[in-house]
Amino acid sequence: MALWITDECINCDVCEPECPNDAIYQGEEIYEIHAHLCTECVGHFDESQCVIVCPVECILVDQEKPETKDQLRLKYEGLMRNGSEG
Repeated sequence: MALWITDECINCDVCEPECPNDAIYQGEEIYEIHAHLCTECVGHFDESQCVIVCPVECILVDQEKPETKDQLRLKYEGLMRNGSEG
């Protein structure tokens, strides 16, 4: 997964509707990201929409699970083939 939401999330609800892949969901305490659906908006936008709208800047690139733009593009194409777009 390329993005994750830190525990600094204030549950403001602005990120979830911005995700074109429906990768963001309400977890037990904070919003979370489905790794298999997150493409960092590759294929949809030039920038990650959730990162742009987050008022507390708590959506970060997961350095432990990096994905290249090419990997994200392949994930996006797979999601589109399978009809998993939100």
